[in-house]
Amino acid sequence: MLSAKYNLSRGDSPLVVSMPHCGEALGPFAGRMTAAACQIADTDWHLPRLYGFLTDLDATVLSAEFSRYVIDLNRDPSGKSLYPGQNVTELCPTSTFAEEPIYKPGEEPNSVEVRERAETYWHPYHTALMAELERVKAMHGYALLWDAHSIRSHVPRFFDGRLPDLNLGTNDGASCDLVLAEQVYAAAREAAGFTSVLNGRFKGGYITRRYGSPLDDVHAIQLELAQVTYMDESHPFAYREELANKVAAPIRRMMEAMLAWRPEVAKLKSSA
Repeated sequence: MLSAKYNLSRGDSPLVVSMPHCGEALGPFAGRMTAAACQIADTDWHLPRLYGFLTDLDATVLSAEFSRYVIDLNRDPSGKSLYPGQNVTELCPTSTFAEEPIYKPGEEPNSVEVRERAETYWHPYHTALMAELERVKAMHGYALLWDAHSIRSHVPRFFDGRLPDLNLGTNDGASCDLVLAEQVYAAAREAAGFTSVLNGRFKGGYITRRYGSPLDDVHAIQLELAQVTYMDESHPFAYREELANKVAAPIRRMMEAMLAWRPEVAKLKSSA
């Protein structure tokens, strides 16, 4: 299913995959943006291609059509920071990760425009995501949410040094059953040649925190993937097939571990 705001492909397994930052469209705002912004360098590049195996898992996939420079679908619509005290970008970002201006002087969106963009772009994506989680939960009794992201391996604005390859986040255990999270993280640790961490610098953004609710039978995990594992991190951000095939395999194993989990087993273990 293709809407003007997002792409949706439905599956019948409990797994729903969200890709809120893979969109590349700048829509009617491109003319107001700087040359640096029009390179959309902070896109979560090529994720639908990298995750091409999802049809084999019968997963539901929701992906953004518009760039995070238009509006960030993984931010609290109120503008509240997910990481208080740290350097972050806004709901409608005004600077790139490299701290370059996104808008030409005087062209930044005001508060009225930010609300309008939220209504036009943010709410339809989240309405669709909620509907798909409810649909698969009605089918299976629970829903599994995988929020897929990628980022350059070095972004001094947000973290020091090189980011680990596989960055899993469960909001410090609040968004996902602990047994499930450990099974997924075990698969990450077994990925030869790749580094991994659970709830390190990236603990999960708004989507993970908003929808992950184990008590309500919705279990959410975010993967922030270092882009150096599958692509060129400089313009024109080319996909590297050989590299991508290597990292796609452990990502698939992590997701298969997620699908192998059953809530009844977790409840039995917790009550033992």
